[in-house]
Amino acid sequence: MKRVLITGAYGFLGRYTAKKFKSENWHVSGIGHGKWHESEYSKWGLDRWYETTITFEALINLNQKFDLIVHCGGSGSVGFSYANPYEDFQKSVQSTLSLLEYIRLQCKDCQFIYPSSPAVLGSLGDRPIFEDEISDPVSPYGFHKKTAEELCLSYYKNFGINTSIIRFFSIYGAGLQKQLLWDACVKITSATGTAKFFGTGDETRDWVHVEDAADLTYLLAVDETVTDTVKIINCGSGEKVTVKDTLQLLVNLYGKAVELEFNQHVKEGDPRFYHADISRAKQLGWVPKVDFVSGMEDYIQFFKTMYNG
Repeated sequence: MKRVLITGAYGFLGRYTAKKFKSENWHVSGIGHGKWHESEYSKWGLDRWYETTITFEALINLNQKFDLIVHCGGSGSVGFSYANPYEDFQKSVQSTLSLLEYIRLQCKDCQFIYPSSPAVLGSLGDRPIFEDEISDPVSPYGFHKKTAEELCLSYYKNFGINTSIIRFFSIYGAGLQKQLLWDACVKITSATGTAKFFGTGDETRDWVHVEDAADLTYLLAVDETVTDTVKIINCGSGEKVTVKDTLQLLVNLYGKAVELEFNQHVKEGDPRFYHADISRAKQLGWVPKVDFVSGMEDYIQFFKTMYNG
């Protein structure tokens, strides 16, 4: 039985990734922050849970060998990177270095998958984004993700570590309790006629369901295609949706008469447009299975259960 270690398995993407690998009969361990009893983490496919900060020393103390490490831990917020740049660096860069060094010294045959972000590329305009674009980040979050990607490339070129990168666009699904969709649902719930949001509403996002994201991670893990560089793959739907249309769909599905209002101020460090080219992902045999409307219907039901429950 193959063994995978998922960092940040307590988090949103980490849980679904763990569940996917368990469904494929892997032994699944998780590491990161979060108090989790076995009765709870086992529901998400985890066989073991290590509650600790991701450091080289902590990894050595596990005294385990893995076939694969998926690094779902780390920072996930542009805003946090501006408010806490040092801590964001520790979460994104230092943790990645610790994992790569652990693989180099302790289990060199272990594969490493790094979930990254299109934020490494910066603002590219209203068009599809390809993996080989020139990187020009516009936020500390983007710079830190770029640095982590460069570490992956370094350990591949210099030490032969089998490393891959997935740039996830806007992941959503039941369990997500932060970012645009959750905040929007909270505003819609409390709105008395009008709900106000940042931006113009014309910004675009490329939404991909978390189950589809986990599926692509698994397909990349078992892909045996040999390349002469680190594999970098976009994970999105391949379709752009404006923020205004996204929020209007939420309002419609929520079933409440609410008008949307935008303050015309774009948040610092947030590129206005996201739209993934997913040709490489499709070459692995992956296509998104969860359509956006169905996924959003499920999300609304999840929100109502959690918020009112």
